[in-house]
Amino acid sequence: MSLVRGVLAGLQAQSISENVEYCGYIGFDAAGELIASPATRGDEGSCMPDDPVSLKVITASYHTHGAYSPDYYNEVPSTDDIEGDEQEGIDGYVATPGGRFWYVDSGDMVISQICGLKCLPSDSDFVQGDMGRIAQSYHYDDLVTLLDQ
Repeated sequence: MSLVRGVLAGLQAQSISENVEYCGYIGFDAAGELIASPATRGDEGSCMPDDPVSLKVITASYHTHGAYSPDYYNEVPSTDDIEGDEQEGIDGYVATPGGRFWYVDSGDMVISQICGLKCLPSDSDFVQGDMGRIAQSYHYDDLVTLLDQ
């Protein structure tokens, strides 16, 4: 987990300043070492990582959510984030503009905060509480309800 946290912490400032998502994969290389693939630059609302040629086994995805916006619920992983990981058969990690660090368990379809506000670099324009109370974890169905409001 410290590998992923370091990768996301390193991407946050650039992701926020450019207001784009960055994404990639975590997995094992040919020597059996746990590594991160190089980050791919996405756009404001999505990111499709490049094929990870350095990884022999992919275990998870990672991505940032860009800059804070009052028009977008970007303090939680999106349902697209969860569905994408589920389709690939991997788990995921997400960094938010408020500096939250989330884990996506695509097997159980549950997302959980590894750590909360400002545990990763955060957007100075972030407004705490604009989404209301953010729970420590959500089941996919509960997140669908939250995001459909």
